[in-house]
This record gives sequence, structure tokens and C-alpha cells, in this order.
Amino acid sequence: MAGWTAPAVSRRQPRLVANEREALEEWLDFHRATLLSKCSGLAPAHLCERAVPPSNLSLLGLVRHMTEVERFWFRRHVAREEVGHLYCSPEQPEADFELLEEERAREDLARFEAEVALARAAAAAHDLDEQFPSRGHHPERVRDLRWIYLHMLEEYARHNGHADLLRQAIDGSTGT
Repeated sequence: MAGWTAPAVSRRQPRLVANEREALEEWLDFHRATLLSKCSGLAPAHLCERAVPPSNLSLLGLVRHMTEVERFWFRRHVAREEVGHLYCSPEQPEADFELLEEERAREDLARFEAEVALARAAAAAHDLDEQFPSRGHHPERVRDLRWIYLHMLEEYARHNGHADLLRQAIDGSTGT
């Protein structure tokens, strides 16, 4: 992996006028690409850097965390797949942030992109009004696909703010 850096990412601006489904999908894809763009051009050591001590956040940790979140909401809830965690476990619930390996950075970014593709496929088969019971500790909680999209947008918006700060602390880069 000598000399490897996270690849450049192109982001498509969401349309200013779109139907509800298109708007949700376009904004979610924009936020997904934003997270990857914050990693663009960085070597694995920088991706793993915890640039704001004492926080355990790093850019690669955020990518790994969002890989878990995509998997949880779209594959486990929407597609009803029996998939487990990729990084975390009951013994290590923060492993997505804490157990980083520079030599796996490329693989972790590829896994994120693969999980996003699977999430898109899972959502495509369902209407926004379709409801999904929780697969967690509260099976009585039911959410529609619209809620899941909105939750994902909130999750990305929050973590992309973290990514902005991390990237600026690493190399001074700012911007959208």
C-alpha cells in the first residue's frame, strides 16, 4: 500500500427541484460523497489520525462507523437481512472507531462503498411509506422508510461536521 492515498471523489449537487424520493436519495448520496471527499488525498496514517484529542474520532473511524450504520438501517431493517456488525461487537462496541489498521484503510473505504451500494438496492424495492419494525431492543418501534432516510441524513450531517474539523486539523483543508 506504499504511496496509496484515498481517491478523489466527485459529488453531484442535489437538484433544487425534485420529488420527495429523489430529493432524499440525492441528498443522502451527496452526504455519502462528502464524507469520502474529506478523506480524499490522505494516506492511511492520516486517515487513522485522531486529530482532536481526547476524542477517538478519525476520518477512517467515521467511514467505518457509517458503514455499520448503512448496514444496520438498510440491510438489517429495510431488507430484513440477518447481517451482523462488520467492526463492532458487544465486547468492543466502539471498535469501528478504536481498532483502526492503516494497512486496511483501502479495504475499509471499499467496504463503505460496497455497503452503500447494498443500501441503495435495499431501499429501491420499498416505498417511503412502507413501515419496518425495529430489529433491535425495541421491536414495538416501527419506522417508515422516510424516517430512515431522514435519520441517515441527520447522522451524516453530524459526522460530516466532525470530518470537517478532523480534516482541517490534519492538513488545514477547509471547504465543502
